[in-house]
Amino acid sequence: MASELSVHAVYLDGMRVLAETGNHQVLTDYPLPAGRPVEGLTSLELLLASLATCAANSVLALLKRKLNQPVTGLEVNARGSRREEHPTVLSEISLEFIVKGAVDPEAVKKSLKISEDQLCPVWNMLKSGTPITATYRIAP
Repeated sequence: MASELSVHAVYLDGMRVLAETGNHQVLTDYPLPAGRPVEGLTSLELLLASLATCAANSVLALLKRKLNQPVTGLEVNARGSRREEHPTVLSEISLEFIVKGAVDPEAVKKSLKISEDQLCPVWNMLKSGTPITATYRIAP
């Protein structure tokens, strides 16, 4: 059975919009006119953040719980190439996972594949319309 998610977005001024769900809020902004201080993430940055956090959680859960790896930390760098012409969608995305601990590289590869295919809904949704490459390195 499907569950429903909801977000309420409120226009503030300029290009600032406040998104709310329950007790949580996220401010988005877009730097127009140029030179004005930016007060929040752009919508595409928020999309990258959503992908990075979803992928991080699923990879970490797999490594720790299912594959019993001694992970001591995880970082994800998400980068997107934005088209210049409208719509200025992301034409490609790269994810760099920095896995900390004495972790087996094969376990990392396996967790990335399962995350992409089964666990991270954001990754799974985006990959059909945007090429996403994932790399990793293991740091002590």
